[in-house]
Amino acid sequence: MKLLSILAAAALSFLSVSASAIPMHTLRKGGDDPVFENDFADPSIFQDEDGTWYAFGTAGNDKQVQVATGDSLYGKWSLLENIDALPQSAAWTTGRHTWAPDVRQASNGKYVMYYSGEVAEDSAHHCIGAAVADFITGPYIPEDEPFACNLSAGGSIDASGFQDVDGKQYVLYKVDGNSVGHGGSCSNTKNPIVPTPIMLQEVGDDGVTKVGQPIEIFNRSDEDGPLVEAPSLLRTDNGLYILFFSSGCYLEPSYNVNYATSTSLTGPFQRAQRPIIKSGEYTLRAPGGATAVHVGDKVGIAFHADCQQGRCMHTSHAVVDGREVRVVM
Repeated sequence: MKLLSILAAAALSFLSVSASAIPMHTLRKGGDDPVFENDFADPSIFQDEDGTWYAFGTAGNDKQVQVATGDSLYGKWSLLENIDALPQSAAWTTGRHTWAPDVRQASNGKYVMYYSGEVAEDSAHHCIGAAVADFITGPYIPEDEPFACNLSAGGSIDASGFQDVDGKQYVLYKVDGNSVGHGGSCSNTKNPIVPTPIMLQEVGDDGVTKVGQPIEIFNRSDEDGPLVEAPSLLRTDNGLYILFFSSGCYLEPSYNVNYATSTSLTGPFQRAQRPIIKSGEYTLRAPGGATAVHVGDKVGIAFHADCQQGRCMHTSHAVVDGREVRVVM
């Protein structure tokens, strides 16, 4: 996420390149060590205007929203011990178990955080909140009302921002249907299976004000198991939209990072034949919760995988060749 870095770069676009076009010495290869050995699930990443990288993670280490920094996306990261980016909770949340924060710089210059907040009136569910700050590390001040919250459908989680080449801004999120499922893996492999659609909502220059109604752009299929979630969207210079998402169950080795492509922002999206990051590759277990970003003319991916501390952050290059995306660890 970035402006003239990740967000503005998203508005621009990146070059679609093949693996052979990238000098091999620039790629991490042959290793799967985390770049941040803390419990730091669902990482989102943002390169600020001064070149510093920031990562925002699910609640942990006594913070509702953790913040880590790094000089390079692919180097080691450090936790900002004294910073909780969301120190004040919105009244509609419990103030606990905040998931999957995503930070963008809106067109008006403010920093906007989208997050999944535990609902005070029904703590079995989460909804999407938005919070705004003047500085990248916060403090982020939450909006009074949820950004997206349909409890009858299971609530909403895993929001991420996207700015298209025309400058329009959007928020993607998952309707958390498996939270009202009928049992099985992640509560949603016993019939009737509940949909877990990925929604796209246009927003104004402030990154918060909704423009029109959300539309469904993707949904689970039988090959995804109980769900699809954690959407992250990029656009290539030739107009191809790449929707990264997780499928499987995050509690199991089936969890993965997958993707689908479309020539239209609103789809239809053509899913890839296989996940790009899955358990058993290197020594990764249950990788998921990925965010994909532009890094110059290449693509970088941050994701979590199970580790001794909980879920640690990993990063990798990705190369795009036509409609195929590959990661290089």
